[in-house]
Amino acid sequence: MAGIGSSNYWEDLRKQARQLENELDLKLVSFSKLCTSYSGSREGRRADTSDTTPLLNNSTQDRMFDTMSVEIEQLLAKLTAVNDKMAEYTNTPGTASLNAALMHTLQRHRDILQDYTHEFHKTKGNFVAIREREDLLGSVRKDIEMYKSGSGVNNRRTELFLKEHEHLRNSDRLMDDTISIAMATKENMTSQRGILKSIQSRVNTLANRFPTINNLIQRINLRKRRDSLILGTVIGICTILLLLYAFH
Repeated sequence: MAGIGSSNYWEDLRKQARQLENELDLKLVSFSKLCTSYSGSREGRRADTSDTTPLLNNSTQDRMFDTMSVEIEQLLAKLTAVNDKMAEYTNTPGTASLNAALMHTLQRHRDILQDYTHEFHKTKGNFVAIREREDLLGSVRKDIEMYKSGSGVNNRRTELFLKEHEHLRNSDRLMDDTISIAMATKENMTSQRGILKSIQSRVNTLANRFPTINNLIQRINLRKRRDSLILGTVIGICTILLLLYAFH
């Protein structure tokens, strides 16, 4: 009898889990549709010149979002509690023979709970981001409309301000490109200097390692300088003799 009662308890928990999962699935589908239609409805209302209708619509959708968020969070909490009870049941004495099957079922329900939780937080985060972006764009649009409703001078100042802002952005971009080129050039020059130092070090090493070659190079240089001096002396003497002959 105890086994039958335990089995019924487990089946009741499974039924509760499946029921909550079905409710969560429906709620999340509706919640996702609300988030998807939110941005589109805001786009459609931007063309409306009325100041009251958008506010009412925005308020209605915001209330729906808050209400559905609370409902889904409550369902997730209930499903978490049912999963915890199922986990406690798997640890009770007398379930060792069925433990593998029970753990498999429990893990499946836990995976479903994790997926629903992740989907809810992702959809909620997207909704909040869309709302914040739309509010920001609405504020910017309102400021632009205020400028447009002013005089022609204000409109001209606004255009000049926007153009100046664009020029500043272009200047920042060009400055970043210039700095990047300068850094790349510096790195290239540093690399080349390292290569030249390495070559010079190798030449010095070879000269120190083979003193005979070093002495031969020095002798060749001395002979070149001596031949240059002799050639210069001969040319000078010949020039002087030619000058003496020409003047006599």
